[in-house]
Amino acid sequence: MKDLGSQISYWDSVGATKTFTHPVNPSWLAGVSPDARILDYGCGYGRVMAELSEHGFHDVSGVDLSPALIERGRRLRPDLSFAVLESPPDLPDAPESFDAVLLFAVLTCIPDGDAQRELIRELSRVLAPGGLLYVSDVLLQDDERNRSRYAAHAGRFGTPYGVFATDDGAVCRHHEIAELRALLSDFDLMDEYPIEVATMNGHRSQAVQLLARKR
Repeated sequence: MKDLGSQISYWDSVGATKTFTHPVNPSWLAGVSPDARILDYGCGYGRVMAELSEHGFHDVSGVDLSPALIERGRRLRPDLSFAVLESPPDLPDAPESFDAVLLFAVLTCIPDGDAQRELIRELSRVLAPGGLLYVSDVLLQDDERNRSRYAAHAGRFGTPYGVFATDDGAVCRHHEIAELRALLSDFDLMDEYPIEVATMNGHRSQAVQLLARKR
């Protein structure tokens, strides 16, 4: 599970048809210049990029490991800048290339804790000092359906509690809020806000958004 590209077959097939729903909170970006260099890491088909563009941001780019999702994004929004992530989590960009990075429903797709930490280190590398990291992800759920699949996956594979397999073949992870805060411990946490989202398979789930600044 340490290979961030290990689920490429899912994201290039079933996953490429999904609808992603985590909302952008424009007030969190109110102090960001319209000319800021913004990266959407795990951009999918560019839904968040399109919203940022509509809010007046001019320098928005997105990367994703799925060629199928990137192709979908290019068809929908040929005016936006998409690239396939060849060797996740590594980015081709120089250090301090971006003023803000968005990470929306990406950590949930990376079950392994070491791989998550490698990703956050890479995003810190490409963020300029004082740059923003805007994270949106799914929390542990307390309903019986989710508790059963967390326990089943942990018992079978020894994974962290909160990892599970969807019925259509993805391996995902839901998080304790303390786990997400710990991932961002090298940043200054600016804000945190609970939200409810529809998952890619249509279930209502509790999630959280965190805004952190690079020291």
